[in-house]
Amino acid sequence: MIRRAVLADIPRLQVLLGQILSVHHAVRPDIFKASGSKFSDQALKELMFNDQRPIFVYEDDKGELLGHLFLMIQEAQGSAMMPNKTLFIDDLCVDEAARGQKIGETLYQFACRKAFEWDCYNLTLNVWNANAGAVNFYERMGMTPQEMRMETIIHPHLENEQ
Repeated sequence: MIRRAVLADIPRLQVLLGQILSVHHAVRPDIFKASGSKFSDQALKELMFNDQRPIFVYEDDKGELLGHLFLMIQEAQGSAMMPNKTLFIDDLCVDEAARGQKIGETLYQFACRKAFEWDCYNLTLNVWNANAGAVNFYERMGMTPQEMRMETIIHPHLENEQ
């Protein structure tokens, strides 16, 4: 079952956010810390009551929270952009112990339904190129690249100083 997150979900959300951070650290240790969370408990509380940035959770029939979906409604910005509304997946995670059960696919399809329901033009997200598993997953879901962000590392030695 997918439902809106509640305050009691925060400890479990933090575990899942830690798993995502661990994956990101594995592929880009120069950017991501080895442990921690993208959001503080307070930030999660605030997001839970923000209808522009809803958090949904996937709960199994035993009441165990096995995944989450952080969404963000975005409006087109700038005079050169066509007016439209986008549903942005800020975070999609399935517990590493529950992967392979189509939970990620279920959460993704839920996001597609919400985008349709909320009259969004498209559904977008960011994914790190080095995270091959996530890239393959989103391609299987039918997503295609919209734009590419490129980089040049200027100070590689700074990685060791932080």
